[in-house]
Amino acid sequence: MSIRLLGASDIRRLATELDVTPTKKLGQNFVVDANTVRKIVAAARVVRGERVVEIGPGLGSLTLAILETGADVTAVEIDSRLASRLLQTASEQGVPDGALTVVEHDAMTVTGLPGDPQVLVANLPYNVSVPVLLHFMETFENLRRGVVMVQAEVGERLAAEPGSKIYGSPSAKAAWYGDWRLAGTVSRRVFWPVPNVDSVLVGFERADAELGSLAERKQTFRLIDLAFQQRRKMLRQALSKDLGGTAASASAILERADVAPTARGEELTVHDFLRVARSMTDSDAIS
Repeated sequence: MSIRLLGASDIRRLATELDVTPTKKLGQNFVVDANTVRKIVAAARVVRGERVVEIGPGLGSLTLAILETGADVTAVEIDSRLASRLLQTASEQGVPDGALTVVEHDAMTVTGLPGDPQVLVANLPYNVSVPVLLHFMETFENLRRGVVMVQAEVGERLAAEPGSKIYGSPSAKAAWYGDWRLAGTVSRRVFWPVPNVDSVLVGFERADAELGSLAERKQTFRLIDLAFQQRRKMLRQALSKDLGGTAASASAILERADVAPTARGEELTVHDFLRVARSMTDSDAIS
């Protein structure tokens, strides 16, 4: 049995049936073009037999495109109306029993996923895309790769390299987990309602091992936040709060980490920030 994807008329019919009006609060913009959802799935290299997690399946257009490959899907949906209808929609469109599992939960707080998925595919709400991504990367260590559709500005920041004007906290934090890249653009016209922003696809490949321990990650992320909250300041000033309380003590720790005290956050890789975090620990041990 072949799986039939949803078109624009199907999406609007389902929304009417469920009395769903896409809201900015939840960042809901439904994809109504079959070619676009297939493009996302192809970019993620989903193959038969894989277990994929999808965040925010909505009415199911991307869900069906993933299932079309023969993969199994665990879909995490916060909206009870959408979650309760998704299995029925899948069955009506030809999805075999057991291929789709729906988890009604807030993606920002979910901590368990049936099927132990290794691939992430999602059209992420613009307002929570980075926090959701970081939560999933932190919580589900078996996620090896994925593709997400996000606001263009967010996607460009996630994939930015050090030294770029758009390199920032999301860029450095995402790099902790692996390599991120821009994987394509998406027209505004494929959404309902049409958003006021452009969208891009961002792909990631997870590193074989995390860079450091949980404690090191937390301290590294704190330093990243401090550096980019005051991105125009030199690191000896921006990080002084955590590095001994003075510019002089901060400079000593930075130099021990082989990082120039006069550098700015946008110049540092996540590896640089980690060395600073480790130098802080060494400093505490010495003192």
